[in-house]
Amino acid sequence: MSELIYLDNAATTPVSDEVFDAMLPWLRDHYGNPSSHYSIGYDSKQAIDTARAQVAAALHCLPAEVYFTGCGTESDNWAIKGAALRMADKGKKHLITSAFEHHAVLHTMKALEKLGFEVTCLPVSRAGLVDPADVEAAIRPDTALVSIMAANNEIGTIQPIAEIGAICRKKGVWLHTDAVQAAGNIPLDVQAMQVDMLSLSAHKFNGPKGCGALYIRRGVLPVNFMEGGGQENRRRAGTENIAGIVGLGRALEIAVRDMDKRAAHEKQLRDYVVERVLRNIPGTHLNGDAEKRLPGNANISFPGLEGETILLDLDMHGICASTGSACNSDSLDPSHVLLSIGLAHEEAHGTMRFSFGPQNTMEEAERLCDVLEEVIPRRRAMSPVWNTLKK
Repeated sequence: MSELIYLDNAATTPVSDEVFDAMLPWLRDHYGNPSSHYSIGYDSKQAIDTARAQVAAALHCLPAEVYFTGCGTESDNWAIKGAALRMADKGKKHLITSAFEHHAVLHTMKALEKLGFEVTCLPVSRAGLVDPADVEAAIRPDTALVSIMAANNEIGTIQPIAEIGAICRKKGVWLHTDAVQAAGNIPLDVQAMQVDMLSLSAHKFNGPKGCGALYIRRGVLPVNFMEGGGQENRRRAGTENIAGIVGLGRALEIAVRDMDKRAAHEKQLRDYVVERVLRNIPGTHLNGDAEKRLPGNANISFPGLEGETILLDLDMHGICASTGSACNSDSLDPSHVLLSIGLAHEEAHGTMRFSFGPQNTMEEAERLCDVLEEVIPRRRAMSPVWNTLKK
């Protein structure tokens, strides 16, 4: 097998050398509990404070508005459940989201429905965009929260969060955005976006797994998600993952520092693959808006084939890609994201996501296309579905 080509950066990213070096002392030498009142405890607390300031600088908020969590899923759960339970005391039990959110949001909404909340799930366009007018029309006097992702994790479309934020602020409704896929890839300014809560996760921007963060605007008070000790200003109990927090802060700082250069590089690779695949392999099409999308995301349908078949063929050639969200990879059901933008089941089943990172090269992009141009025609020649589609 040739050298591994990793093109699934939307699922997770490798920890960068700079981040690893920043984390290592806190894994081995500096083990003090940040809540302890002696020097090595104070050192740990200072490390957390530094990371909090790094995240705040990236999001354009106050350090006191940043809370560290175990992952993006926890951040989503805290924001949504915490807001819903807080506003239920005021008689507000209506929630708004979109049809193609991550399951961390959709499943949380379903759990709240079982507790008596009502959820409005907005449609998305064929291009994979939420219409702010739909959000405004859905808001009611009893609406507690709107939760719309900043960028979709499967098709990469970037949502008009600033427009939605202006609507929610005007209506007096809290807005949460799942920015797990967006953080580190596009600029995020919580003031300009007018969001009340924002979720992110370190492993999406070359930080460690097992550490996330939630921005909570000052004055917004979702119910605590975890009770116990007084960590995170008494709002998220549990001894802090110091090394993970240090890694998250440093990784996000680096991602923001290098964002323009990285985005240009990833877009070049993405556009090369999309243009060549659509030109050389009949029947293929790009999913999601061609311009309003994350720079490294290429989501392409190969009608007539199963995505799992393509995935295995690519793996045989040392190429790592995805058929959709890593959090739903064990399911044989077609992607809810692709169905929400109007794809037929057979199209959704035959779709691949290629997501590029700063470590990828043009040679790897060319190699991917070479393999696809060999694999797809060969597999289609054996596919009764493709033979039917051709007629």
